[in-house]
Amino acid sequence: MSSPDPQVRAARNNSTSPAARGPVVAVTGAASGVGALLTARLAASEEIKQVIAIDERRGECAEARWQILDVRDPAIAEKLRGADVVVHLALDLDLETDGAARTAYNVRGTQTVLTAAAAAGVHRVVLCTSTMVYGALPDNELPLSEDAELRATAEATGVGDLLEIERLARRAPRAHPGLNVTVVRPAVLVGGTDTALTRYFESPRLLVVAGSRPAWQFCHVDDLCSAIEYAVLEKVDGELAVGCDGWLEQEEVEELSGIRRMELPSAVALGAAARLHRIGLTPSPAGDLAYTMYPWVVSGSRLHDAGWRPAHTNEEVLAELLAEVSGRHTVAGRRLGRKDATAAGAAGATVALLGAAAVVRRARKARRRI
Repeated sequence: MSSPDPQVRAARNNSTSPAARGPVVAVTGAASGVGALLTARLAASEEIKQVIAIDERRGECAEARWQILDVRDPAIAEKLRGADVVVHLALDLDLETDGAARTAYNVRGTQTVLTAAAAAGVHRVVLCTSTMVYGALPDNELPLSEDAELRATAEATGVGDLLEIERLARRAPRAHPGLNVTVVRPAVLVGGTDTALTRYFESPRLLVVAGSRPAWQFCHVDDLCSAIEYAVLEKVDGELAVGCDGWLEQEEVEELSGIRRMELPSAVALGAAARLHRIGLTPSPAGDLAYTMYPWVVSGSRLHDAGWRPAHTNEEVLAELLAEVSGRHTVAGRRLGRKDATAAGAAGATVALLGAAAVVRRARKARRRI
């Protein structure tokens, strides 16, 4: 008997390859940030059959099949047909976005994606929130169990949206039988990110509230993408905390960063932060400060039990964060020019009051020019 034609043999081999047997994965928010990194990673994976990339603009991954639309558009259901898994990363957590507009986008987008996924016959949706949903509290255990109660409040930037997404995740399987929902919760995310917590390391001094006991746990974006890939391939499910193993105490952070601390009484720090945010001088509400005061470190045991391990340590991720923010100057969460930042560091006054002074001074100069 003659051997099969080489092209026939190739077709047979391809039909039994891991990619041919693997899932079709749709990624929302695929054109930028974590979504872009994950799209490229999945498109290059031999275990993924196809990637459907969804965003309001086309991204750079040529291997993905692009669908251009807003995730709040019910027409997304048609774009998801044929997908086995949806990873929803189209979230707006920008510090400068209007809070009401941000919540409307994040919550409505998640609701629409979950409903559309169920209508399209998708069997799994992966959502991404943050370990911030556990809350930063003085009585938190070190580390917290992934099953620990979510005790955060809506007082920090975007946390109210994340808590609502968590509620939607819990309700979705009951509202849509057959739909599985996995929630991935990264620690302080580093790698091209801009949050109140990454801006903390742009300050001339690290604000430390007297009597607090902060503990820092980071998550590199590459580790987040690899953890999401684990969930996509159904190697793990449920609520998953993602981060480096262990944590750093405040003293270790100061030693590694070389940035000295500025210690303030709690009433002064929280009161100033609340006043400055209330009058619109800083983007971060006072609730953000709690995450620099108290621990919210999580064990990440579910991923570990499934065989996943982070590729980065807290020390390595902190070093990368410091390299990223080098040259940026932030006081009280507000980005400053180099001149203002130098003056702030030399003055040695409170971080919050310096932030107010810098912004008010610029406002006065602007009024004089009118």
